[in-house]
Amino acid sequence: MEELLQEIRGCTLCQPVLQLGPNPVVVAHPQARIVIIGQAPGTRVHRTSIPWNDASGKRLRGWLGVDDSTFYDEKKFAIVPMGFCYPGKGKSGDLPPRPECAPRWHAPLWQKMQQVQLTLLIGQYAQRYYLGKRAQPTLTDTVSHYADYLPEYIPLPHPSPRNDFWLRRNPWFEEEVVPVLQDRVRSILDRSKEKSTSV
Repeated sequence: MEELLQEIRGCTLCQPVLQLGPNPVVVAHPQARIVIIGQAPGTRVHRTSIPWNDASGKRLRGWLGVDDSTFYDEKKFAIVPMGFCYPGKGKSGDLPPRPECAPRWHAPLWQKMQQVQLTLLIGQYAQRYYLGKRAQPTLTDTVSHYADYLPEYIPLPHPSPRNDFWLRRNPWFEEEVVPVLQDRVRSILDRSKEKSTSV
C-alpha cells in the first residue's frame, strides 16, 4: 500500500491542466473499514494536504457522528476522492474532478483494501461512477433511495455550505438518512474495535 500511495502522490498525469499544479490528496490503509469518495480537494485542502479540513469536513463529521481523531484514523476511514488534485476554478465554483484519476487509481487502491464494509458516495460524480445505471436521474432521487444501495453504499449530498439551500429544501435527509448513516458507522467502528481488542 505504501508504495502505491507514494506513486499516487507523485502523479503528474494532469499537470498541464491543473491551475495550482499537482498535489494528490488521498488517505488509505489495508485495515480501513469505511471509504469516503468525494469530489476533489478545494484550495484549502490543496494548501495543507489535509482532506476535509474545512467547513464541508466539519459538517461531514457531524453527519457521521465522529470526532476529528476518529475521522483521520486511516485504519478506520479511507479518503479516496474522484479527483485527487484541486481541479481549478470555474465560472460558478470549482471545476469538476479530473476524469483521469478514478479510472487510473481507484481499482489498485480497492485491491489493497479488503476490509471495507461501507462506501460513502458524496456528490453526483461518485454516485454516477460507482452506481452506474442504478443511480437515479438526480442526486436528490439517488440520496432519497439510499436504502436501495445498502449495505455496500450510502449516497450523500456534498456537505458544502453551498448546499445549505438543498438541505433546507430536503429536511428528510437529516431527519432520516443521517441517523441511518450514524448507526452504520457506529456499528462498523464498534465491531472493528471489538475485533482489535480480541486479537
